Amino acid sequence: MAENYRRRGKFEEVAFIFPNAPSIPITVIAFDDLAQQQDQPGIFKSRDYFHSLIKSEIDKGIPSSRIVLGGFSQGGSISIFAGLTSPQPLAGIFGLSSYLLLGDSLATYLTPQIKAANSSTPIFMGHGDKDPLVKVEWGQETASRLKELGWTVDFNVYKGLQHDADPKEMDDLEAWFKERLPAHG
Repeated sequence: MAENYRRRGKFEEVAFIFPNAPSIPITVIAFDDLAQQQDQPGIFKSRDYFHSLIKSEIDKGIPSSRIVLGGFSQGGSISIFAGLTSPQPLAGIFGLSSYLLLGDSLATYLTPQIKAANSSTPIFMGHGDKDPLVKVEWGQETASRLKELGWTVDFNVYKGLQHDADPKEMDDLEAWFKERLPAHG
């Protein structure tokens, strides 16, 4: 994504940071709904890591209002959770083929300070209607839940798309980025 933007002269003032998940042993468990057990300690550890990345960028002089947090699949899911619970206001949050982690208890992690910081942070979600891994209904449920909690969510469904990215989805995300991160030129 970032290389594509660079080749086309887009977002030249933007630093893209793509963190990798730590190497840890895991057990793969198939699940059919989001109400099943989630790894709360692992989610908090990842959230704290994402918050440290945000703080590091702020410490470099980047205003939090110029930071967008996002990702694909699990990366998008943790980006949504970390963005919603960030103590700093962000320019935006995006999740592609993603869902809300700890959705049933999210409100308990939203202190008045945190809610105030990001209550107006816009969220972009993209999802394929044929995704066999992260069901489109999970994305729709996430968008609905976030709207109920007061966030503005731009939820987009891409016809025929499985658990992958789509050129139209990337174009829509690029347009969303342009609104959030106008050039300072």
